[in-house]
Amino acid sequence: MSVLSARLALAWLVLGEWRAHPARLALTAIAIAIGVALGFAVHLVNGSALSSFEGALRTVNGRADVQVNATSPLGFDEALYPRVARAPGVVDASPAVVLRATIGTTGFTLLGLDVLRAAQVTPSLVGIVPTGVDRRSDAAFDGDALFLSAAALRNLRVEPGQAVTVAANGRTTSLRIAGRLPGVAEDQAIGVVDIATAQWRFGRIGRLDRIDVAQAEGADTTPLAAILPRDAVIGTAASDAVRSDALSRAYRVNLDMLALVALLTGGFLVFSAQSLSVARRLRSFALIRTLGLPRSGIVATVAFEGLAIGMFGATLGLVLGYALAYAALTRFGGDLGAGYFADGRVRLTFAPVAAAGFFALGLLAAVAGSVLPARIAARAAPAAALRNAGDVMDPRASVPWIPAAILLATGAAMALLPAINGLPIFGFASMALILAGGIAGMPRLARTLLRPLARRSGRHVPVDLAVRHLHGAPGQAATALCGIVASTALMIAMAVMVTSFRGAVDEWLGQVLADDLYLRVDGAAGFDPAAQALLRATPGVASIAFSRQIPLTLAADRPPVTLIARPVATGGDQTLVLIEAADAIPSGRTPVWLSEPAARIYGLRVGDAVTLPIAGRYAVAGIWRDYARQQGAIVIRDTDYTRATGDSTRIEAAITLAGGAATQTVQQALVRRSPRDLRSRVSIARPATLRRYALELFDRSFAVTYLLEGVAILVGLAGVAATMSAQTIARTREFGMLRHIGVSKRQIVAMLASEGGLLGLVGGIAGILLGGIMAQVLVHVINPQSFNWTMATRVPWGIVASVAAALVVAAAGTATIAGRRAIAADAVRMVREDW
Repeated sequence: MSVLSARLALAWLVLGEWRAHPARLALTAIAIAIGVALGFAVHLVNGSALSSFEGALRTVNGRADVQVNATSPLGFDEALYPRVARAPGVVDASPAVVLRATIGTTGFTLLGLDVLRAAQVTPSLVGIVPTGVDRRSDAAFDGDALFLSAAALRNLRVEPGQAVTVAANGRTTSLRIAGRLPGVAEDQAIGVVDIATAQWRFGRIGRLDRIDVAQAEGADTTPLAAILPRDAVIGTAASDAVRSDALSRAYRVNLDMLALVALLTGGFLVFSAQSLSVARRLRSFALIRTLGLPRSGIVATVAFEGLAIGMFGATLGLVLGYALAYAALTRFGGDLGAGYFADGRVRLTFAPVAAAGFFALGLLAAVAGSVLPARIAARAAPAAALRNAGDVMDPRASVPWIPAAILLATGAAMALLPAINGLPIFGFASMALILAGGIAGMPRLARTLLRPLARRSGRHVPVDLAVRHLHGAPGQAATALCGIVASTALMIAMAVMVTSFRGAVDEWLGQVLADDLYLRVDGAAGFDPAAQALLRATPGVASIAFSRQIPLTLAADRPPVTLIARPVATGGDQTLVLIEAADAIPSGRTPVWLSEPAARIYGLRVGDAVTLPIAGRYAVAGIWRDYARQQGAIVIRDTDYTRATGDSTRIEAAITLAGGAATQTVQQALVRRSPRDLRSRVSIARPATLRRYALELFDRSFAVTYLLEGVAILVGLAGVAATMSAQTIARTREFGMLRHIGVSKRQIVAMLASEGGLLGLVGGIAGILLGGIMAQVLVHVINPQSFNWTMATRVPWGIVASVAAALVVAAAGTATIAGRRAIAADAVRMVREDW
């Protein structure tokens, strides 16, 4: 027979396989589709959110070459403006006040600008169109004039010419909408008033938040930086981009990696299904080899099968991914519930490069999962393969374990390496190597676990046959288990990580929420000393600790840390959960306490001197546990804060009630004693309410992780079903021989159920052990390197037990159903191929 005839026979064999088992092909393609869809969806949402966020920054910042930004909402002295304007290399400069404002309950960014200067430096922010026919050039200088972007007009549901009440910086004032800002992006809610109006009416006299600078071509920023005080820092387009990227980069990268977990699992399922398919057709491939087809033809054919599976799965995955991204943006927002980009509307943007990349990854996973078993089949001698009916491994031979040990050891070593540019690259590589090592060691583990059972005698016949088969064919068992182990291990690892994180947050909340009531003023300047004294005298209040939080920029290319001014007890404060405390601090330094993320990000330890962009000299007195602020926080005594900044207002208070005081009565009294203009913004909550709200935020931020975990469970159970079904169908002749020697159908079904249960049990044990090891990398390497938080490992024993039980039941049930179908044929027809 010619090679062409052999190829035709091979094509007939492949098409016959597809016709005979379409469900197997569909399931493997869907596994690839799920992986591609999740990865592409997460990438689209992250990319769209970051693009929208950066667009908002560019819009608010205008088109200045350089910006001098205040390091905190307190701003800097406006006397800096003329010095900046005269600095070498500065062509022009425009001062600005930047406030977060509201009209009713709708927020927007309010800019106070010097229109004449801004027209030269940031013209996109002052392209003002006055209302009506009055187009006088002095419209922008009207003290009551407010100009809004199209998005602000739409969100606020107001029209030009309408009078509105604007609240910002704890002040409210009435303004008239005098026109719109055509130069602002369509989806950015921005308002502009004259800078004098902003300073006068919103309590910013003598203070600026920003100076926009136009520089001469090729000018350096060094002379400008030399004249800046502590409370101002230079920002550029590059530093803004780095800062906005750093805000959510770790979260985005971790989601991308976790999304690719599903694709990796899909690749293992393809490998498992194709391995069993190749094993089932091994004799047919050998026959075609004897007819003249070279080994490469077998490999190419099976690879083509994988390519077809991958193309269908990847295409379906891209479509599903786009739909998932749209649904995620609608349901969770651009931050996927994590709170990074809570403000602003995000438009879904298609990414063709990313689509091509995920399509290629889907193809790669499917083809790689097909080529490996094809190469093994192609290396088999045709004469031996024609008679082969089981595992190619000699049951008496030792199962290799060194490759698995090398992979596991290399993975463990990778976990010890530091982060690269703040990302746990080696941590993810460690997880991949540990997973590969665990799967490579499955034949050894399967034989080790089954050896005690194989040595026993006198068992029930079906159980004895099941144990002997699995112990004697560990390669087949490992092939059947690889998809199960991969999905189970990854699912357990994610479950342990989320449980550990949530448990740590819950425990921490119980420590820091130790008072009876918590009061906060939203969107206002806060309580002045007189208001604080009045609230302290409220009947039923035993003590009240006022505090204030402001964002503080320590580096232009990093997101700001949170500076918390609050009382700190000298003898120890139970609400400040210290990890480490300094024995003493340098003389002449004011103590501050850094959160764990702040200490890790800026490389500081207890006792170190630290420079803050406020007056004074500071040293780290301690490092405290904080799961609320990923970018870091710094606690300073309230008295030291007031002395350094002159700011004596406070926006929060922790209240301890006197014995026997009625909580509801005290709450009402506190609101009544608040200044009249702040009462509508005062909120009071109990610890249980705050704790519940915080955990709800946590669950929302991890909603996508929970989704990925659920998908891993479904893909894993589907893999169990596909694997057991394919393996059972491949052993039809074996069942026929057993029927010939007197084994009943009921016994064969019981044997298959026992095999399925044992496979599910071994796979569950392996997956749980492997997942436990990978969880340690997630909890103690990837999480600290990504988010700068440390925590203890907490194991969700309920989930672990449920997963193990589900695997055993699913494997046994699927094997039983498939077995009934496989033995339905006549026993003689089952073994006719041996005649």
